Amino acid sequence: MDEKDEDLGAFDPSIPEEGPTAPPPGWLDDVHGYQGHRGGENDNPLYPPPPAYNPQPELNRNTVVPNVRVPTVSEDVAREVLLKFADAKWKYSTKPARNMTFKELKPITVYRYRLETYTETRASAWQFEPYNGQVVDGPQFGVSPPPWDIPVVLPERYTDRVDKLRVPHSSFVKMCHKCNGCGRTRCTHCFGRGQKRCTMCHGKGHRRRPGTQNRRAGNTRCTHCHGRGRRRCNSCQGHGFQTCSVCHGSMNLLHYIQLTVTWKNEISKYIPDRQPDFPDEEFEKVTGDFFFVDESILVYPIQGFPDQEICAASLKMINEHLSRFTATSRILQQRQSIELVPLTHATYFYSGKEHSYFIYGTENKVYAAKYPSACSIL
Repeated sequence: MDEKDEDLGAFDPSIPEEGPTAPPPGWLDDVHGYQGHRGGENDNPLYPPPPAYNPQPELNRNTVVPNVRVPTVSEDVAREVLLKFADAKWKYSTKPARNMTFKELKPITVYRYRLETYTETRASAWQFEPYNGQVVDGPQFGVSPPPWDIPVVLPERYTDRVDKLRVPHSSFVKMCHKCNGCGRTRCTHCFGRGQKRCTMCHGKGHRRRPGTQNRRAGNTRCTHCHGRGRRRCNSCQGHGFQTCSVCHGSMNLLHYIQLTVTWKNEISKYIPDRQPDFPDEEFEKVTGDFFFVDESILVYPIQGFPDQEICAASLKMINEHLSRFTATSRILQQRQSIELVPLTHATYFYSGKEHSYFIYGTENKVYAAKYPSACSIL
């Protein structure tokens, strides 16, 4: 410590320096069933135990597909939706839509397969809060139940939700690890001295008057520190210490294990690419007509459907979901469905040239990669 530092005053050695924000390794004891969760701030996954029984898909399931009629679009509807499409685009003119002559309205059969796997995942982590005399639900009231035995209120099926709750009998009180139970920590801005060197005069107590050459004659008393060369630390108001940011001065912390339960509907979709001129991502913007829905704890891959690509996609996705989710989550329910997504390829003539566009979804949205004319801006 040099003389300038000594002039700022000595710090109080009884005030501890700041410790870590999170409890250091070994600070907390293990709780049976939650081993390995020693003060980490991140959730630790809790793998589900083997189920009491292994649900099996219905092996005798053979999908019976009803007769599905591919919807058709009339010329009046096809013209109306193109008019709305052009009218919504400021650079498009509605003249081609009004004066076009249809060549063909070709319906295309498009199936969309969808697999939903509703899962429950549990994870835990140590949490703490300042202890101010609140009730402590600790081991004296019993042993903490295993993480997957803690009852929870289930949400509506296939809806995502996250619940956080305290593990029963996991709480205990321990002195704050950041301030070592003092309730305050040494100010990091002034290093516990309560004062800081004046930044205007650099601790000299005087400044040179502007425009003067003679050092001794040009010096004037610093008005910021009143000639002392130091100023009160604004961070600690001159006390040299600050209230502990972790325990907020209570000196003790209530530690407990927090259980995080996550319900998530995992969804996979598949649409065979039957129309190269129509981008598949457009199907995400529309709905179709569901004509097949199958639901069980575990569903069986679709068999007997005329479109073999749908059967292959069903088998692949079901195996993928089982592989991805059974190890880390509990599968509560599965649902698979097939919907017919309307798609019509409209070709027409305008000004002696052939053009085309697509009408898709039950909403009759329009996709036109090229429109014949645009409004000219004068």
